[in-house]
Amino acid sequence: MDFYQKEIQLRSYARGFHLITDTVIDAIPELRKINTGFLQVFIKHTSASLTINENADPTVRTDFESHINTMVPENAPYYVHNYEGADDMPAHIKASLMGASVQVPITQGRLNMGIWQGIYLCEHRNHASGRKLVITAYGQ
Repeated sequence: MDFYQKEIQLRSYARGFHLITDTVIDAIPELRKINTGFLQVFIKHTSASLTINENADPTVRTDFESHINTMVPENAPYYVHNYEGADDMPAHIKASLMGASVQVPITQGRLNMGIWQGIYLCEHRNHASGRKLVITAYGQ
């Protein structure tokens, strides 16, 4: 079994949900060497997250942002952790709800996702800098 790992820094993204599938694939060309295996993408931050969902219609990403902001509002009166602003604690909660990693099967050197699936960066902060990802591809 072969293992390949890269750490990359994404450019800064605005708050919201952003497709990063192509950026991830481009960062680890060794994935083409794997016939059967997995790709894991892990984000090294506690106020942003990753998920897999719709890759064609951008209104899905807009609706994700609207819904999660309703579920986890800013300025809740019970938040104690607010040192970095109103979006600080909600960003941590959103990141835990969405998750810090995604895993995708690799089949014949390609990600084996559904036709309408893509990897999202879920940016939960208003003014975040570039996020770091650890990308690991492994298999035979």
